[in-house]
Amino acid sequence: MTGVHPVRSGIYRNMFGAHGPRWRHESPVLEKAVVLSQHFRDNGYRAVGGGKIFHTLQWTPGDSQNDPDAWDDYRGDPLDPISADWPRPKLVSDEEAGLSKGRPLGGRANSQLFGAAPLSDPEESYGDHLVTDWAIEQLKEPGDKPLFLAVGLFRPHIPWEVPQRWFDLYPIDEVNLPEHRPDDLKDAHSHGRQGWHKWVTDNRQWAKFMRGYLASISYVDYQLGRLLDALDASPMKDNTIVVLWSDHGFHIGEKENWEKFALWDQTTRVPLFIHAPGLSKDGIQTRQPATLTDIYPTLCELTGLPIPKQCGGTSLVPQLKEPTTPKKQLALTSFQFWGENTPSLAVADSRYRFIRYGNGFEELYDLKNDPHEFINLADDPRLAKVKARLAKALPTTVAPMRKIPTDSPFHRGRKRGKAK
Repeated sequence: MTGVHPVRSGIYRNMFGAHGPRWRHESPVLEKAVVLSQHFRDNGYRAVGGGKIFHTLQWTPGDSQNDPDAWDDYRGDPLDPISADWPRPKLVSDEEAGLSKGRPLGGRANSQLFGAAPLSDPEESYGDHLVTDWAIEQLKEPGDKPLFLAVGLFRPHIPWEVPQRWFDLYPIDEVNLPEHRPDDLKDAHSHGRQGWHKWVTDNRQWAKFMRGYLASISYVDYQLGRLLDALDASPMKDNTIVVLWSDHGFHIGEKENWEKFALWDQTTRVPLFIHAPGLSKDGIQTRQPATLTDIYPTLCELTGLPIPKQCGGTSLVPQLKEPTTPKKQLALTSFQFWGENTPSLAVADSRYRFIRYGNGFEELYDLKNDPHEFINLADDPRLAKVKARLAKALPTTVAPMRKIPTDSPFHRGRKRGKAK
């Protein structure tokens, strides 16, 4: 939403306990950054948003880094946009279910935020269905300004709780686990979260969680279909740019990891679809490198708006016109692991991914021949030139990891997952 990469801002992790754009005080680079929606407002658009656009969780009411001033209108409370939308199912305690103690994210009794269970409430009464209903109404409302519409759908984020009909699409005995190797970490950097996977496998929950993840994907895919159908039925059909993306990739047991907090392709590669009427070649895929910081300048070029100096990405318009067009800027991702004093960095081109961790450990993967990143080729002399080329693309100077500014007026603190 700012087009500023973490290596410049220094924000490498989630930083909870905010009630407003605390990131302006977390990083001096972001203090005066213009939010994407505000940039379109400044140039004649009506900007409205709903759901999860900035970081927020359904179980942390009031913990949101949204900037209310960047919108003409926002569905509900922009600083508490989704918590009221999501009911919880009736949960059976782990003890009653015969499961061991130590469930991930189990800080609160029987919270089971890391789990999967069907919801019995009427589907139209909660969650992403409500956000989609709201977005459809925005498409129906005529206005004298062009529309910038941001729709933040929460699933398939945990907890994987959606109506039973989506679970029914995936009978438990037909669920396939992801491709994985039990010794996959022997030549890789430890993510430090192996305890999550141990609890899952010790309690034989892997297939159940995979089923919940798949059900949640189908649920949100349905909501997306409703939204696109509404666009197709609107007068804006042939004059609307559509961008669909996810905020991160997802591990579901590969490399003994769950969720994210790593720098492998599985963690960091996200869906990115762009439809620009009369320009993009719909249905064509490309592995040309891109980052989400490229979205801001891409939308600016497509709409003829100036690109703010804060933006560090590059426009993807050349790849929209011809997907095979080489992109010089590689995909750069970053994260600072717990226990390490400097950020870890990774770069990827259309085939290879190179990672240099904060402790100096290195990994290199051939994503064409090894898409699951099973074999670390960093020490393979046959790929020395590839490794050197990718290493040269790593930034030589990066921002230090920022700390939470407790004196910010947007700081609310955090206690047991809830804002104070």
